[in-house]
Amino acid sequence: MSLKKITAIAVAGLMSVGVVASVAQDFVAPTTAEEAMAAREMLMKQNGALLKSAGALTGAEAETAMQSLIDNYTHIPAVFPEGSNIGDSEALPAIWENWDAFTAIAETGRAAAADGLAAAQAGDADAYGAAIKAIGATCGTCHKQYRS
Repeated sequence: MSLKKITAIAVAGLMSVGVVASVAQDFVAPTTAEEAMAAREMLMKQNGALLKSAGALTGAEAETAMQSLIDNYTHIPAVFPEGSNIGDSEALPAIWENWDAFTAIAETGRAAAADGLAAAQAGDADAYGAAIKAIGATCGTCHKQYRS
């Protein structure tokens, strides 16, 4: 891969972290099913973008990414209010049937992101990498159980 391509990818990743951090700070709980669907779709896309770029980040950029993930995981219950499974939603009814288990997975993701933030602040690359893997595993667990 060329240096130009690596630089472009890095810049795109840093830009996505800045955009996600800004959006995460401005979170307003949805009040309609349509708003909830739009908010959770955006949140999940943000999480995916952050996880794709997080492994290449260090220092303040890594801290910002982890803080954004903490914020997003904290907001997961708010973007899945009962009655918001409308239209072409990929959310399975099992979310609301097993709410405590669903929110426990979100809490596990939030805790893993908090571990990632602590590792980034400490400059511990191994712990940071382990936190990224744990976050990814949390996403996979939730999607396997609660996404069609």
